Amino acid sequence: MAERFYGPLRGRLEAGQPVILDGAIGTEILRRDVTWADHQNLSRPEVILALHADYVHAGADVLSTNTFQLSKRSLLSHFCDEAHMQRVGRPGLIDRPEASLRAAVALAVEARARAAGNRPVAIAGAITTLEWCFRPDLAPDDNAAMTEYVELIGILADAGCDLVLVETVNSVGEAVVAARAARQVGLPSWIAFVPDEEGRLFTGETMAQAAAALAAERPDAILLNCAPPLDCLVGLRELAPQSPVATGVYPHVGRFDPPEWMFTDEYPPAGYVVEAQRWRDLGATVLGGCCGTTPEHIAALARTFRPS
Repeated sequence: MAERFYGPLRGRLEAGQPVILDGAIGTEILRRDVTWADHQNLSRPEVILALHADYVHAGADVLSTNTFQLSKRSLLSHFCDEAHMQRVGRPGLIDRPEASLRAAVALAVEARARAAGNRPVAIAGAITTLEWCFRPDLAPDDNAAMTEYVELIGILADAGCDLVLVETVNSVGEAVVAARAARQVGLPSWIAFVPDEEGRLFTGETMAQAAAALAAERPDAILLNCAPPLDCLVGLRELAPQSPVATGVYPHVGRFDPPEWMFTDEYPPAGYVVEAQRWRDLGATVLGGCCGTTPEHIAALARTFRPS
């Protein structure tokens, strides 16, 4: 089943033809006046379904599931440990992450069935680093990370994802572990790094080091995301000449005012396309959007870059 939807897109990647990724999920839920708390996959599925369908109608070739930071580890961060959660938490709470993961995939699959027609649209299981995505110093050791990634990616694969999108990755080490886990599960992977203003990872590692380390794990694409367009452009200049696989970019366009993203009009869809042309000129094939982007941004990308 995965090859049916992802195979044609992999062919386009290998040929250097653009593949359109969808845009923001969490900030788009907020833009629709719904809280992103608990992801809403179980409590407000109609909102998530409509959001995915809007991205399909906009022209996205890949739908990312509403699963960013959705894991047992994230849930347990609210407690001292699992025993504490069992004492003070709601009964059955430990099962909620997996239930929400599976619901998220089902909603993306349903949106594809309703909106894509005969066009191949792949479902990417979207996950991030196991700890906070901007803090590589918090990462677990490789053995613990491998165990958790295999479990997490295994659930996404079993639920029906065509690939896994490991995004906002902050270190080479965790990227390698995640890609290796995807290979063990048997799911194609895209790895997306968050660059700083110098185009490096938050560890200080270079894009050349990242590309070299990932080569043996054989991801299908190495991307840049969740940073301002200019930072991603700088990072792409470093990554593109070194990457052994397809590259891509999907930056954020908002300003962060905790606890939620503040929307700005710095990059309306027309201006976003101007930025995307710069990424395309550097060889990027995957084009999409991160926090603050909307179906209108993705529609502008699809109109401009999808092969006719």
